[in-house]
Amino acid sequence: MSAARSTSAPGGGGRRAGERVAEHVSPLELADYQKAVRLVLRHPLITSSYPDRAALPTVRRWAEQLRTDLMEVLGYRLVTTADTARLLRVQDHLDATRPAVTRAGRPFDRRRYAYLVLTLAALGRHGAQVALGELADAVAADAARIDGLGLDTTRKTDRDAFVDAVTWLTERGALALTDGSATAWAGDPERAEALYDIDREILTAVHQPTRVLQHLTSVTGLLDSGSALGLATGRHAQRRDQARRARRLVLENPVAYYADAEAELLGQLRAPSLAEDLERLTGLAVERRAEGVALVDTSGRLSDIRFPGGGTVAQAALLLGARISEAARRTGRHVPDLLPAPTAAERLAARARRIDAALPARGLLAELSAPEEETLYEAANEEGDEPEETRYPFVSDSWLRGRLKEIIGEYGKGFAADLREDPDRLLARLLDLLAALSLVARVDGGVLVLPLLARYRGVSARVKSRVPAPRSAAQTARFADDTVKDPTP
Repeated sequence: MSAARSTSAPGGGGRRAGERVAEHVSPLELADYQKAVRLVLRHPLITSSYPDRAALPTVRRWAEQLRTDLMEVLGYRLVTTADTARLLRVQDHLDATRPAVTRAGRPFDRRRYAYLVLTLAALGRHGAQVALGELADAVAADAARIDGLGLDTTRKTDRDAFVDAVTWLTERGALALTDGSATAWAGDPERAEALYDIDREILTAVHQPTRVLQHLTSVTGLLDSGSALGLATGRHAQRRDQARRARRLVLENPVAYYADAEAELLGQLRAPSLAEDLERLTGLAVERRAEGVALVDTSGRLSDIRFPGGGTVAQAALLLGARISEAARRTGRHVPDLLPAPTAAERLAARARRIDAALPARGLLAELSAPEEETLYEAANEEGDEPEETRYPFVSDSWLRGRLKEIIGEYGKGFAADLREDPDRLLARLLDLLAALSLVARVDGGVLVLPLLARYRGVSARVKSRVPAPRSAAQTARFADDTVKDPTP
C-alpha cells in the first residue's frame, strides 16, 4: 500500500472518537480490558474450560463494559451466563476464514459440518448422559434421510468424521467425557465405547439460530442487513449503523480497500474516529493508506491466521508473494496486464451460488422463490451509477507455477514431502492463503495483485541445516527464518 493521504470525513454516528469506548476503565487497567476484548472477539463462545480456564473469569470481570462497547462500536451482543460467554456477531458477508477444525487441525469438510449439526439435534433428544455408540446410531438414522450423506459406523472414514464433530463439542465443554475413549471407539467400535455428560447450557450457547432455516431460500438470508437489531430508521440511526458496519469491515477483514467498499461507507472508513475507536477497543494499531484501512495484528491475537508464519504453506506463500509483488511493479515491455477485481457484491453472489447449489431442490417455497433471488442479484448490480473501476496487475497461473517450481528447487528441502511432491496442490493452498489475507484476488487464469502484498516485497529466506546429532545423523534440513526487509514500501 502506498503512502497515506490526509483525508477528512464526518465522524462516526454523531459521537466523538473514543468518547464512550472503555469509558469506565482506568488507564492502568486498559491493557487488561483490551485483552478481554480480543479474547471474546477471537473466541465467540467461551466456557469454563474453553479456550482455557482463565478465559471466562477474564471476560466476566469486564462483562458490563464489554456488553456496552461491543454493541456501541460494532453492533455485537454479548450474552453471559454462569458458565458461558457468547458473542452474537452481526454477519455482513460470508466468511470462510474461521472454519471448525478436526483433531488433526484441518478445516472441516461438508460431511463433518453435517455431522456436527445432526449431533447437536440428536443431543437435544437425550438426557443427562449419552454413549458415543448410541449417539452415532441416532445421527446415522438422521443422516440416512439426507441424499448423499449417510453415516456408516462400519466405515472408519465415517467414524473419524463423526468423532471430529463430537470432539469439537467436547473441546468447548458441551460434552464431557466421563469414561472410555472416542479415539478408541473410532478405531474399533466393537471393543471400545465412550460415555459423555451433556451440558445443556453450553449446548444452547453453541447453537442459537436467529432464522428459521426452512424459510430460507438462499444462504444470503443468514446475513444481517441494517443495524444489529434491524431497527435503523431515521438519519441518526442510519449513520450509527454505517459507522458500525465500517468498523466491522476493518475489524473482520485483513484490509478494507476503499475501492471495494460500498459508497455509503467510504466517509466512515476515512473518518479519524474509526481508527481511534478500534485502537482504544482492541489495543491494536490501525494503519491507513491511500488504498484502504487495516487493523494491524502481527501477533495473531485476533485471528487464527498468522502471516508470516511457520509451516510449509505459510513459508512458501511468503516467498511466492514476494515474487508476485516484484512482478507487479515491472515497467517497460514486461509490465503486467491491469484487470478489474471482482467486487464485494460479485464475490458474495458467487459464493452464495456455490452454497445454494446444495439446497434441496424439493419444496414449493424454493421453487417459487428461486427466480426472485436471481432478479434481486441483477437489480443490485445494475442499480445506481457505476463507480470508477480500479484495476490491478494480473499474473497468470503458468507464471505462478514457474515461480513455485523455482521456490521448491531452492527451498524445497525444508518443505513437507507430500506438498513438495505435489506442486499443484501446494500452489492451490498458497493462493487460498494469500486470497484469505486479501493479498491477491483469485480470477480465471491467475490472480490479481492487491496493494497490501507490497508489504512483503522485500523478503529474504534461507534454508538452515541442523547440526547432525549422533543419534539422528540422517536428520533433514529445516526451512528456517524469513525476514521482511522493508514492510512499508
